[in-house]
Amino acid sequence: MRTIDELAQALSAGTVTSRSLIEDSLAKIADPSGEGARTFVKVHAEQARAMADAADGLRKANRSSGRYAGIPIALKDLFDVAGEPTPAGSAVLANAPHAVAHAPVVTRMLAAGFIPVGRVNMTEFAFSGLGINPHFGTPSSPWDRASRRIPGGSSSGTAVAVADGMAAAGLGTDTGGSCRIPAAFCGIVGYKPTARRVPLAGVLPLAPSLDSVGPLAPSVACCAAIDAILAGETPAAPVPARLRGLRLAVPENLVLDSMDDTVAAAFGRALSVLSAAGAHIEKTRFATFGELPALNANGGFAASEAYAWHRRLLAAKGAGYDPRIRVRIARGEGIGAADYLDLLNARARLIAAFERETAPYDCVLMPSVPIVAPRIAELDDERAYNTANMLILRNTALGNVLDRCAITVPCHRAGDAPAGLMLMGETMGDGRLFGIAAAVEAALA
Repeated sequence: MRTIDELAQALSAGTVTSRSLIEDSLAKIADPSGEGARTFVKVHAEQARAMADAADGLRKANRSSGRYAGIPIALKDLFDVAGEPTPAGSAVLANAPHAVAHAPVVTRMLAAGFIPVGRVNMTEFAFSGLGINPHFGTPSSPWDRASRRIPGGSSSGTAVAVADGMAAAGLGTDTGGSCRIPAAFCGIVGYKPTARRVPLAGVLPLAPSLDSVGPLAPSVACCAAIDAILAGETPAAPVPARLRGLRLAVPENLVLDSMDDTVAAAFGRALSVLSAAGAHIEKTRFATFGELPALNANGGFAASEAYAWHRRLLAAKGAGYDPRIRVRIARGEGIGAADYLDLLNARARLIAAFERETAPYDCVLMPSVPIVAPRIAELDDERAYNTANMLILRNTALGNVLDRCAITVPCHRAGDAPAGLMLMGETMGDGRLFGIAAAVEAALA
């Protein structure tokens, strides 16, 4: 994988063309021995070629639309693209009315010059952290591909597209970890911004209280640049923080439970590296974490808000849903108005409490996911599916409920199963988090 800055430099120097990058992406998507058929639900081949030729012509005439003009990206299947339906990984919306305009985040990526090569697969309606999709197939994680392991979800196709070089970067959404989980399982970087910074218009919702739009890419700097574009800011390379003296909190309650040996070893090595670099690793317990399970006991925001959006579609076409997704959405039917108001009040109280608990620290560290990616075949059983899903979502979902920004960076050794180190920053502390993450990434490399 090459970073988007490396590609931008090569384009500027004339050592590659946008057309060559697009052709390379399309060849990898079409490779019958690869995961392209399960990763992409729609390929924009001719559009991408035309855009690439235009980018090359403008660059040759010194009229380029920007530093990143001509770089191929992947779009998760729940972003509105003008003239196309927005199926969100579902068969029931395959013939939905076409979007009349691009989602603002798509418009901003196009304005920066990025070229979408297609729409990528995802968990149906984004309602699972596993990445399994019975309608379009499930792309496998790049690790141990012979065993076909889950890619993580719900932004499964985005992660696999980036990891396999079918796109230089991609857009995902994150309601409970859907950018960070697949990034961790596929050995790349995934970012969840402070949600309010990036517009959600034109993005098919799961739970608007928790939804956010973020990038998946090869590096922290890639994610920082794309995040800035999505937020309407000017991209700038993150300035790595000075690790020496940083106070990094490692929660001892909840987030380390049920960790497998592989992730535990990778996480322990990462902490040792950061400690040797002068960071102060402080193990602590956050009382707020103990209150979160009760918040989600009846389905929480995800079930209640998803049901509000889906209830008419369920009544008309419920038989066409993945049954495992349908039953999770249907839980929201039993959540009344008073229950929902209780959720809102409880969340506000927990956010305030967590701000007080984390005030002494520069960042909170934890494993992105406590286990390595399970085999797809192991999750055919409904009980195994639900158990794995709850465990895989557990750590990442904390940032969504508590309204934080968070990033996962690879922390495994080359050749080992991918494992992610998650850094959680403060609300609206995205710039500071990128600086810390850049320093951590460099130290672990």
